[in-house]
Amino acid sequence: MADTPQPGAAAPDFTLEGTDGAFRLSDHRGEVVVLLFYPGDGTAVCTKQFCSYRDRPDDFAALDATVVGISAKDVASKQGFADANDLTVPLLADEDRAVAKLYGASAPVIGTRRAAVVIDAEGVVRHHHVHTLGLDFVGVDELRELVDAARVPA
Repeated sequence: MADTPQPGAAAPDFTLEGTDGAFRLSDHRGEVVVLLFYPGDGTAVCTKQFCSYRDRPDDFAALDATVVGISAKDVASKQGFADANDLTVPLLADEDRAVAKLYGASAPVIGTRRAAVVIDAEGVVRHHHVHTLGLDFVGVDELRELVDAARVPA
């Protein structure tokens, strides 16, 4: 998708409601931000993904980045998913998939696709990857590499 922000481009701003309240991307300027788009609350791979972050709290905290999960269900669904699994990553409700579309993580029929977008402290996209099948995800170790790379001056 030509309009999808690729590495080196400014990250489009957005505001979404989530499990920790409203999240506005531009409020996190000065921080590395990781957007983790995922297909659905409570699905097998999504549960495995977010539980993998919960299960490595020290490594995850050491990322020193703001990480959020984004999918199309409403905040109540996100809160239920988070509570049922003791999740530690804030989850954002993109009910109309506008943000997923903005970041190239939406497909007709499929809905929200699994994707990882890393944005540096200046608001520039440093990594953008949409998973082809959505059966794999970015683990803590790979997240650390991506976040570290986003801290290196371009």
